[in-house]
Amino acid sequence: MTKSIPTSFAALAMLIAAPAQANELRDDLAADMPGLMELYRDLHANPELSFEEHETAAKLAARMRDLGFEVTEKVGRTGVVSVMRNGDGPTVLLRADMDGLPVVEQTGLPYASKQTTTTENGVTTGIMHACGHDTHMAGFIGAAQLLVDHKDKWQGTLVMVLQPAEEVGLGALAMLEDGLYSDFPKPDYALAFHDAAAPAPAGTIGYTPGYALANVDSVDITVKGIGGHGAYPHTTVDPVVLASAIVMKLQTVVSRNSSPLDPAVITVGSFHAGAKHNIISDEAKLQLTVRSYSDASRQQLLDGIRRVARGEAITAGLPENMMPEITVEDPYTPSTFNDPGFTEAIAAGFKQRFGDERVMEWPAVMGGEDFSQFRRAAPDDVQSMIFWISGTPQPMLEALERDGTPLPSLHSPFWAPDAEKVIATGAEALAGAAIELMPAAED
Repeated sequence: MTKSIPTSFAALAMLIAAPAQANELRDDLAADMPGLMELYRDLHANPELSFEEHETAAKLAARMRDLGFEVTEKVGRTGVVSVMRNGDGPTVLLRADMDGLPVVEQTGLPYASKQTTTTENGVTTGIMHACGHDTHMAGFIGAAQLLVDHKDKWQGTLVMVLQPAEEVGLGALAMLEDGLYSDFPKPDYALAFHDAAAPAPAGTIGYTPGYALANVDSVDITVKGIGGHGAYPHTTVDPVVLASAIVMKLQTVVSRNSSPLDPAVITVGSFHAGAKHNIISDEAKLQLTVRSYSDASRQQLLDGIRRVARGEAITAGLPENMMPEITVEDPYTPSTFNDPGFTEAIAAGFKQRFGDERVMEWPAVMGGEDFSQFRRAAPDDVQSMIFWISGTPQPMLEALERDGTPLPSLHSPFWAPDAEKVIATGAEALAGAAIELMPAAED
């Protein structure tokens, strides 16, 4: 007989008993690790930017074909979808992101990236896997190898997604719009991991039930004014003064309009105006990043930004036809929600597999992750979870504890995770969770 999809997460948790295959998976993974580390070093040395992951996608697609998956390339421009059908059962989606960042690497690693590019605005920069996506891809391939080697332990459909352009928040949506859920099996469950520069030993797993990462909105405000000579400000309406007032008043949208129990962030990251000391310009430009969790909180913040900008312009005496122009970038990156019951059940399995000391609940963060799109596209059908794996090398932890030396963050040119521990933990966690979600039929 086949086991049906659990009708509740309590039932799912009951299925996740102490996994007998734990040591077997780990032993097989140990044999695979030299090859996975070789792959990691190659990926690290040859990063590609968002929607430019052509060589990365091709080399990983070839590996998935060699493992026996049905592989489709160029889904959402540079994404790769690999499917393996193994009888009746649930459909599980495992995802890894592929893109690097425009960062000049300064880790000093012998396989450090020397890749460069020239951006659209003419700036020449290095390219680096400063967010650890190279560890995600190597762990993803490791999980695929384990699941192929242990096909007798699971039953269902495995959909493995290599996603482009996570760093610009557009890759998951591009794949969905290109038929991910219509041309391929739609998942019942979706899982992913992300490395973390955390104050915890490398290989530690962190999980967050509920909201785990934030909505990310980019907002541009063009503040209009009436320019003139800096010596005669009374003949002008100074957009620098007006924009400064907007910047200061925006802080009250969070401190006085949002609930203290509802995390929210409005940060003005850029302020540009004028070109000379003694000229009052007729325009100032602001660029904001706005973070929230719920859709309602997001809307409240965006409405507050519009209200403040308009109100300050009216106070400055600008006419209706000179109100600030506000543009909210679309599409935006929606918040990532880990289904609580599903997340707790998977975390219970992780604790049985890795031990309580290596698995712990972590607080939500205000960073963004477009893995959120896989659940958001079918919230009534897809249960999802993204979890963290600390990649902080032991010497960095010791320096932090000894003298407070800060850890390099993700996106830092100095971020060099303990890749072996991230990859090994990620591969085993993904493969083990997939087996638990798709248990083999009983005789």
